[in-house]
Amino acid sequence: MPEGDTIFRAAASLHDALAGEVVTAVRTTVPQVRRLLPERLVGESVDSVEARGKHLLCWFTPSDLALHTHMRMTGSWHLYPTGTRWRKPAHLARLVLSTATVDAVCFNAPVIELLSRGQVDAHPSLRDLGPDPLAGGPDGPVDLDEAAARLAARADTAIGEALLDQRVLAGVGNVYKNEVLFIHGVDPWTPVGVVPPDVRAALLTTASDLLRANVAHGGPQRITTRRPADVRRGGRRGSDRVFVYGKAGRPCPRCGTPIRSAALGEHARITYWCPRCQGPGPDRARMR
Repeated sequence: MPEGDTIFRAAASLHDALAGEVVTAVRTTVPQVRRLLPERLVGESVDSVEARGKHLLCWFTPSDLALHTHMRMTGSWHLYPTGTRWRKPAHLARLVLSTATVDAVCFNAPVIELLSRGQVDAHPSLRDLGPDPLAGGPDGPVDLDEAAARLAARADTAIGEALLDQRVLAGVGNVYKNEVLFIHGVDPWTPVGVVPPDVRAALLTTASDLLRANVAHGGPQRITTRRPADVRRGGRRGSDRVFVYGKAGRPCPRCGTPIRSAALGEHARITYWCPRCQGPGPDRARMR
């Protein structure tokens, strides 16, 4: 699933290509959108494209309608000069938004909605989002005290599951979850209420800093999920871009113990951790 920094970069690219441009065609295979007559957007202008956590909103004027997409595990947006060949098969395109110069193609996204301003404001997935470190750009304000309060309210939830809750801190995905827990030496299966408040605050701060660092460089891709001090403009330091994510069976970069992986939480997200540096993981419950 794309994380907050990926969606932020996608929104920026779409905004640069589409903002101020007049819509010449809209094509979609999504029944719910087709019923709303998306062709009424033809002749309107794209006002802006914004990211909210892992959600992307394309706004049109003068209607003040928004195209809301969420990529989940399968979706992506592509931009192509009008008339050029796409990199993916056409049957995978769920929506195509065209201007005189560009086709914006949304492939395989499971969530595509055409919403009014009021519907956006009332949408539960958008309304309930936690503070977003990337709202307003990498230097914008973020209320980490509010995020800390939302995290503390989930005292019985495993910290690794709670960090993925978009109502806590918007934009944190499985990569950042695994990396910040390793950075601070926290077992992902530890209940939130057992993690000291100062450590919870540090986890949120590091997650926020990493998300910001990975869009501040202005490049098209994530540089690294190592500590912000290790992120440098236009490149990376060290031999690896991540500490533990995707590295099951490989040696821990701190102690050399083989990294383990297991599913965690209601959605069974694969979680990576060092059993020596962080703790026993799912065996924690059996040790009580």
